[in-house]
Amino acid sequence: MTNSGPAGVGPSLSEGGERSGEGATPRRKAAGAAGAGRTVLVTGGSRGIGAAACRLAAVDGWAVAVNYARDRAAADAVVAAIVGAGGQAAAFQGDVASDAEVRALFAAIDAALPPLGGLVNNAGVVDVGVRVDAMSVERLQRMFSINVFGSFYCAREAIRRMTTKADAAGPGAHAGGAIVNVSSAAAKLGGPGQYVDYAAAKGGIETFTIGLAKELAGEGIRVNAVRPGIIDTEIHASGGTPDRVREITPQLPMKRAGTADEVGEAIVWLLSERSSYTTGSVVEVTGGR
Repeated sequence: MTNSGPAGVGPSLSEGGERSGEGATPRRKAAGAAGAGRTVLVTGGSRGIGAAACRLAAVDGWAVAVNYARDRAAADAVVAAIVGAGGQAAAFQGDVASDAEVRALFAAIDAALPPLGGLVNNAGVVDVGVRVDAMSVERLQRMFSINVFGSFYCAREAIRRMTTKADAAGPGAHAGGAIVNVSSAAAKLGGPGQYVDYAAAKGGIETFTIGLAKELAGEGIRVNAVRPGIIDTEIHASGGTPDRVREITPQLPMKRAGTADEVGEAIVWLLSERSSYTTGSVVEVTGGR
């Protein structure tokens, strides 16, 4: 388990700036920033939706823990973009499928950044499209270990740090917070003939979101999910369909795929006090699909 340490703190973000395109960190409000003085952990934060959530959370005033499993260079690039825009961030390695690595990940964040106030359970994997009767045990174990167990492990550690229960002990400020789980439109579409396992895992995440929200509603922790549709990220290539976005675009109601930033905006809203009465919700970011 390694981490880069605090990546640095710069001046307040300037107001009224514009984005210079996806991948750049937008500059906007500094006053009353939603996450001021607190840290959000984004698992799988080195690319795609996770990277967008990291950049946008930093704009909202959060110190950002950028988690990655293998690609240190990509995580460092996200950190550099945040710091270059005046934010605070650090990269932390850790495989969310490993309970031991998740415990170590949170301990490293405790030591390097402000108290935890948010968690984005974004890390996830898909696989090549096959029918259920062709799925190996190894595939299923990987699919559920990362996509489901990892979210449970990370939520457990975040709760221990954020709960406002009177008898709360251990690290953290115990000042409440927010958890946002990243689901998928596959949860309602089912993924037949391709990835029923992935769809089932994401369906489990939505049930997890609803139950955990009720469990924690009285402890100052809100729990919600976003349900992205077809988003133009690298995950399609990792599932063996690099041309999926181009091929399916004509079938989409809006005739285009979504962007990582469009999902990231929903995530950051759910993290913030702007959604203070929202918990147990699954926010659709599917373009009407």
